[in-house]
Amino acid sequence: MKQLITLAFITGIFTFYNTLNAQELANNYKKRHAIFDYTEKQLNNVDTIPGFENKAEKLMITGTIFESDGVTPAKNVVLYICQADEDGDYHSKKINGKRSVKHQGWIKTDANGSYTFYTFVPGTHWGTKDLKQIHGYIKEPNASTEYAINHFVFDDDPFLKKSCRKKIAKRGINNILKLENKDGLLIGKRNIILQSSPQTY
Repeated sequence: MKQLITLAFITGIFTFYNTLNAQELANNYKKRHAIFDYTEKQLNNVDTIPGFENKAEKLMITGTIFESDGVTPAKNVVLYICQADEDGDYHSKKINGKRSVKHQGWIKTDANGSYTFYTFVPGTHWGTKDLKQIHGYIKEPNASTEYAINHFVFDDDPFLKKSCRKKIAKRGINNILKLENKDGLLIGKRNIILQSSPQTY
């Protein structure tokens, strides 16, 4: 039941309202996607997720976002991530009447298309076989709406089965983070290629 409530909550946060056009949705605080809800006047290409400093498995995710040609760095792209805590719980808080996931962050790529998040390895609910994952969403420059990218998942996750790995590899998706430990900081690298019709698995 707890898992169902969590899924319903996350789905509710990211539901689109078909009665609104894209620009109206972006301007409607309570109904728009969380990718528009950053409070900084100017985003940069590095962000730190709330709670990072106190977590045991500190994680840095870094990489480059490319245009659809896979070569040209994509600048001024907004990448939003959100995740559960180490126990698999999606803590939320209400801001101006709208519920928001606690562990979330935003970046905007620089001229080199680079991005970095300082966060931590999420967990899964005890007794489930859900993957440890970090959700990601992209908004390209001059676009009024966002789209989802494949979740960041972890190579050492015992629930990332061989069949799932084959499916990911067949589609040419590189969302599996292979972590390297450097002085207590786990580092995972992922490059992202922008797509007009992104495929998710």
